[in-house]
Amino acid sequence: MLTLVEEAARSTEEGIKHFIEPAPGTLRRATNKRHHIVFGRRGSGKSSLLRKAAADLTVDRRPIAYVNLEAFKGHSYPDVLISVLIKTLREFEIWLNSAAIYPTTKKSFWKKLYDSLPTRSSFNKKETASISLRLKTKIAALEAELHRTDDAQLTMKTGSKKDKKDSVSGKVKSGMTGVLAEMGAQKDVSQSDNRELEEKYTRSKTDLLHRNILEYQQLFRDLGKLSSGDSYLFLDDLYHIRRSDQANVVDYFHRIAKDHNLWLKIGSIRHRTRWYIHGDPPIGVKIGDDTDEIDLDLTLEKYSITKSFLVRILSNFAQEANMLTISSFITDGAIDRLVLASGGVARDFLSIFRRSVDVARERGGGHRGDKVGAEDVNVAAGEYDSTKREEFTRDTLDDGVTLEDEFQLLKKFCLDDNNSNCFLLDKEARGHDVELIHELVDLKLVHLVRSRVTVSKRPGRIFEAYMLDLSQYAGSRKRRDLDLVEFWKTSSTEALRKAVLIYEPPQQI
Repeated sequence: MLTLVEEAARSTEEGIKHFIEPAPGTLRRATNKRHHIVFGRRGSGKSSLLRKAAADLTVDRRPIAYVNLEAFKGHSYPDVLISVLIKTLREFEIWLNSAAIYPTTKKSFWKKLYDSLPTRSSFNKKETASISLRLKTKIAALEAELHRTDDAQLTMKTGSKKDKKDSVSGKVKSGMTGVLAEMGAQKDVSQSDNRELEEKYTRSKTDLLHRNILEYQQLFRDLGKLSSGDSYLFLDDLYHIRRSDQANVVDYFHRIAKDHNLWLKIGSIRHRTRWYIHGDPPIGVKIGDDTDEIDLDLTLEKYSITKSFLVRILSNFAQEANMLTISSFITDGAIDRLVLASGGVARDFLSIFRRSVDVARERGGGHRGDKVGAEDVNVAAGEYDSTKREEFTRDTLDDGVTLEDEFQLLKKFCLDDNNSNCFLLDKEARGHDVELIHELVDLKLVHLVRSRVTVSKRPGRIFEAYMLDLSQYAGSRKRRDLDLVEFWKTSSTEALRKAVLIYEPPQQI
């Protein structure tokens, strides 16, 4: 079972067989004919959903391309767009040379990757090869452009030479008595006209991309005719691209896709993504108009729903491993602590569970028994902080210091000043510090637990309640006599309504 858990903790093509819908209808939405941005924290299941959708569409022989944008982290614009475009066209080319033409009898391909067989017949090989060749040609041209210098000042000279040759002749007649004489002369005259035109211009990769949009649109129209349907482009982890470039990348693919049989499915972290820039013209896609959103974040606010989903995942692994029930190896208290430690994130839930088993084995039973207990989860959660820190560093190359400073302020406020695991934030609060707190939620160092809390000493104001990540006060960082607010219990409602828990960002003091 532990091997299955480890394999499922990372999203891979082979791991889609473990996919569980976080909510009914989520997968159906991810495969329908509508642009979508899938939001969720790291490990919430964005990639799993996109890969599962891509697999189901492939089995239905719908052209797809899956592009992981983490590979283009740090690339500058417009090279990042050219690189993503190259990868996109190459993935469609690979799809055409495999899933589009492989017969149902090629079970070594279909069963191994998709554990299913297509019902639609394979595409016409000649027509498929023709579009595949066009893609290959486009890819080669883009690769050549990628390695050229952008905004280079170039001079182009064109010259022409024109030669003109004329012939001049004359005749003279002379008459003498009895004699008629005639004399003639001819002379060739040559003229040469040399002309040279010099033109100076700036080579622009962006202009080239704009000029090629019509050709890319035609490609997807033809691909639609070939497949008798639509194509799908999955752009996963958009947040890895520089925030200043994200809307431009999305905008370009949306212009190709709109009304041309192509649907975009984009995965990202909400508060680390800029998908739309208001302007004339606007850049990117506007949620509600151009695209819809799919929110995969199961937060601790919906504790019972989140717990039910996470327990269902663990139960499925137990069944697959031919074990009885999860109650045979983990206590109820440990499950609650796992839900808290994970913040509702499925991958963290599985990873901390795996470490908890190791902790329980190392202590060798004793008075707490052989089952994984709450204290085992506490230790594992503390150890898991290093993993979260690695992800934090990897995801915040440009603003990591600012976010870390804000997190340290929150830790001091909660643990040192108020000896509590929770804090309140005015729902109407605005400013840079508030934005940083929202980003820390997406980075899983802080968790939303209540979206509406009132405080008797602050009439007329509504607050949001947040919990500091369990890793900050568990395991080796364990705080004795910490006032742990058990917000998921109705008996703890009043514990959150304390004025002392109200956090006011420095700039608002």
